[in-house]
Amino acid sequence: MQPRIPRQSAHEQGTDRVGGDAGLSGELAAVVAGARRRAVRDGDRQVDTAHLLHSLLESDPDVRAVIGDAPQIARLLGYLVQRSIGYGLRWQNSVEDSGPIAVVHDPEPNGAEPTGPVPTGVDPREAEGWSPLAAVAMRYAMTRAVLRGEDRADGTDLLAAIVGDPQSRAVEVLGRAGVDVPGLLKRIDSRTGEYAAEGGAP
Repeated sequence: MQPRIPRQSAHEQGTDRVGGDAGLSGELAAVVAGARRRAVRDGDRQVDTAHLLHSLLESDPDVRAVIGDAPQIARLLGYLVQRSIGYGLRWQNSVEDSGPIAVVHDPEPNGAEPTGPVPTGVDPREAEGWSPLAAVAMRYAMTRAVLRGEDRADGTDLLAAIVGDPQSRAVEVLGRAGVDVPGLLKRIDSRTGEYAAEGGAP
């Protein structure tokens, strides 16, 4: 599976702060706040994509609907809650990151070829409290919203972003819970196309 999340250098990011409410829907701002609280409770130094996935599942019915049926969601949540006592312990002394990614997946339904500069990675110093990959995913969610004609990112935008890199912790968790990640990405893109065709109607 090819990575789909754009990467930005520290220079490209400038002084923007990751996870601010600007560019987020009210619901997504609450999701981000929930992910921060979960990271603190778990004793983690950084918010990562698995924290974001957990908060999305708890808060956003659209995200739950696109991921799977009720038994699938229950299995996924059951796996996520084991983080602080199980599989997540090996993450505590590491940073969620990924190598440079050469292309950006275009979420527009017209099938246009992805464009943009070759990203070079994220300096963790520019996104204190966030894993480099989660920081990029937050920005990509906002970019994805703009590309579909919206001012603010929603939960599906963030879901697309956090599962867009096969090395993300969110992808690892989904895979371990039996979720077909390539199929999930196709469902997200299909919903985006339907939304655009309806002129942005919910």
